[in-house]
Amino acid sequence: MKLELAQTIRHYNKKDLPGDILAGIIIMAVSIPISMGYAQIAGLPAVYGLYGSVFPILFFALFSTSPQFIFGVDAAPAALVGSALISLHVESGSNEALTVVPVLTLFVALWLLAFYFMRAGKLVNYISAPVMGGFITGIYTTIILMQLPKLMGGTAGTGEFLELAEHIAKEAASINLPSVALGVSALVILLLSKKFMPKFPMAVVLMAAGAVMTRVLPVRDWGIQTLAAVEPGLPAWSFPDLTVIPIKEAVTISLSVAVVIMAETLLAENNFAQKNGYRINDNQEILAFSAGNFVAAFTGCCPINGSVSRTAMGEQYQGRTQLTGIVAGGSMIVLLLCGTGFIGYLPVPVLTAIVISALLGATEFELAVRLFKVSRTECLIFAGAFFGVLFLGTINGVLIGIILSFTEMIIRTAKPARCFLGIQPGHRHFRDLKEGSQIHAVEGVLIYRFSSNLFFANIQVLKQDIEDHVTDQTRAVILDASGIGSMDITAADGLGMLYQSLKEKGVRFYMTEHIADLNEQLRKLGLGYMIEEGSVRRTIHIALKDMGIKRPYPLEGGVDNDDRSVSRKRADNRVQEFVWAFGAETEEQIEKQILLQIEQLKESGDVENLLHGRWSHMEAMDEDEWMEHLEEHLKEIVNISGKDEKTLARRLEEHRREVHDRIATEHPELAERFKERRHVLDEHLKQRRPEVYELVVSLREKEETDLK
Repeated sequence: MKLELAQTIRHYNKKDLPGDILAGIIIMAVSIPISMGYAQIAGLPAVYGLYGSVFPILFFALFSTSPQFIFGVDAAPAALVGSALISLHVESGSNEALTVVPVLTLFVALWLLAFYFMRAGKLVNYISAPVMGGFITGIYTTIILMQLPKLMGGTAGTGEFLELAEHIAKEAASINLPSVALGVSALVILLLSKKFMPKFPMAVVLMAAGAVMTRVLPVRDWGIQTLAAVEPGLPAWSFPDLTVIPIKEAVTISLSVAVVIMAETLLAENNFAQKNGYRINDNQEILAFSAGNFVAAFTGCCPINGSVSRTAMGEQYQGRTQLTGIVAGGSMIVLLLCGTGFIGYLPVPVLTAIVISALLGATEFELAVRLFKVSRTECLIFAGAFFGVLFLGTINGVLIGIILSFTEMIIRTAKPARCFLGIQPGHRHFRDLKEGSQIHAVEGVLIYRFSSNLFFANIQVLKQDIEDHVTDQTRAVILDASGIGSMDITAADGLGMLYQSLKEKGVRFYMTEHIADLNEQLRKLGLGYMIEEGSVRRTIHIALKDMGIKRPYPLEGGVDNDDRSVSRKRADNRVQEFVWAFGAETEEQIEKQILLQIEQLKESGDVENLLHGRWSHMEAMDEDEWMEHLEEHLKEIVNISGKDEKTLARRLEEHRREVHDRIATEHPELAERFKERRHVLDEHLKQRRPEVYELVVSLREKEETDLK
């Protein structure tokens, strides 16, 4: 494995220096309250959050291939370790916790090192966005519930949702109003600042303001808690004491933490890389995670993770290389040596508000809303991961997330996209029968496309689809296997049974359009006889030819399939193009495009362009529907263009007559259909805009009178 150190600063551009330095200092300042809060969540004294923002960041910067990602004490690993301490019956903040946490961090680093040698980075691809989003949101919601009592002047909660709810209710009975007022005010200011001044480091300002307030006002006399004072100095280096916790438990707990660190950080790093146009080495990044956590373990810290919020802040302030992280770590060293005195003046409610604000921004409830609109199944998966963490704990939540990831994969591949194919008269390409009424099945032949690899979970879907559509008139079934790259033995057995079943009914079965490697798989899986019997053919056309069916293929219902001219084929291809492109949103999209063109009319004044829309050379049926939508906006077009209403309505009718004449010449078989559809559109116009309908009808009557 080729290892390249300090990649992002090896050929440093001096132009990046001011941005890197400024971003690094700001990240250091922002890390103070956030890291201290997360350290407490992990069961450590607050100062260990600052320790975790020194050497781990520096070592990560040395190994990382990402030019901008920032490492540091973060929510998810902190929450996992905090939950683990509860399961181990270790009191948060105790001397025992100070010895146990570094051991867990050491084993996390060892797991990450193992993942590096196993090249496990690609496993992240198998964790879906709904699973990771639900898992992370569950963790952050749990932490928020843990922290809420601290806003009220109480202590942080522990456990899962029910225990946390009980603890919040208990602390609410002895609420400290000054703490609530201070904490809630700070939280509101942070949330408003994030919305209206996203680049402003409000957390740093509030922290400084809180320290000043403690200095000049008797806040402690009011019952407002402050952090314990911290002696200046850097963390002591030592090897963790492996005797304080059973190795078996350390290995088990650390595995879940390592998986979360790898998955969450790699996913986030790749998102930033894709957005900013660079690539990272996934495997070397895992090594960087491991190096950072080894250093964290030797300095007594909790496991360290990639920080999306600090990386985003670095991006805002023009940080372009890992020098940003180095400056942040170096600045923290200066603070620990010379400026720790202020820590004892920090009000706990303010620090808590900063942590809650950061966590609220990191939750992914908006993803759940998107999933609900797009895929209810994926939304349920998100909910499963979320509630699994919330009610069963983070460790069990990891297991639930992994199970849900693989379940989702199986569900998705078990019911892949598939369809039956047909032909548009005058054409050679096979298309989905559901695409439109102009697509017709080949007489006596089922052509079936299956867009997934065949395996035990979906072979029954393929068999059921085909068996349900075979009739007494079916002469052959052709499987378009262009989407099938492999199959397992269960699928092979199922395909063999389908082949024999169809053969007994006198129905030929063909497998076509697949990659050559699949033929080798067929032979190894015992289906070589299908090839020998001529049932495996290269294309659908060859399979039809083998049956004696030649072009132009006979279509069901006796539909004419004579060869068309090039111009007629082009027109046929555009039949109901809007419906094909936009589906159920066709009406909405046409209306949207018309409104856009009406806006453009204000600048161009070109009314004629409105008749044809943005899609040039529309099919006649689409063009007719376009004009029907235009008629609904006739008043607006008149006001903008300054043209006479009757003149515009007359021009629309003239254009409609041109369309009708074109259909009568090029597509006589569609002329009657056009008349029927015109009646439907007229009725629609009559309901929506009766005044325009009356005008159009009067123009038609006048035209008929003039013709007589």
